[in-house]
Amino acid sequence: MAARHDLATDPRLQEDLLQARRGTAYFARKLNELTDAELDGGTRLPDWTRRHVVAHVGYNARAIARLVEWAATGVETPMYSSTEARKQEIEFGATLSPIALRNLFDHSAVHLSVEWRDLPDANWSNEIRTAQGRTVPASETVWMRSREVWIHAVDLDNGATFNDIPASVLERLLRDITGAWKTRGTDVGLQIKVTGTDLVFGDNTTTNPTIITGPLPSVVEWVTGRGSAGVSPTIPSENGGIPAAPKWI
Repeated sequence: MAARHDLATDPRLQEDLLQARRGTAYFARKLNELTDAELDGGTRLPDWTRRHVVAHVGYNARAIARLVEWAATGVETPMYSSTEARKQEIEFGATLSPIALRNLFDHSAVHLSVEWRDLPDANWSNEIRTAQGRTVPASETVWMRSREVWIHAVDLDNGATFNDIPASVLERLLRDITGAWKTRGTDVGLQIKVTGTDLVFGDNTTTNPTIITGPLPSVVEWVTGRGSAGVSPTIPSENGGIPAAPKWI
């Protein structure tokens, strides 16, 4: 018989699950505020309508559920068969009727939540592989989903802002993204400082690096490539403005 509550007992994991589900509920609220006609509107992502964002978030839940199933059964079930298949899936999803698109989001979110709920403690450390080829424990799927729903709620361009995202999620995003830059060597000559905190990330070896400073929500908005309001650089870009952040995915 399926569990009626999460089988996971680790307090940190329980908190992460709560944060992911809160993000899902927040995305759902911003989606439900939109009329069917408004689903055709633009987003904060180039070339994607709201339809694309909703389809992506829905299919992402299904893909992550496959990873959780992998951890549960030991049978390899990749997120996607290929990068091209993932792109085609999103493009197809964007053509669905409004009710079908909304149902895709709702049903896939419930499915993923149930897969998490029924995963025993011992299986959360089982290794799975992400679409980027990283081998990680199943517990990583919770963070993978959390960042998707919180960021893409903002991408719907329906009033959500990075100020609405919990500080713990913002800080983890900042650490993840700047860590990816460091791994790729794209943070050379660049530092990030969060005002009012001791958080400093980036290149600490270059003399006179460009330092991007701002409140945590504004800094995370900039590092994710969603905007530059609220941040300021010590060294402007060539056109005198705020430099673009390096790519992180």
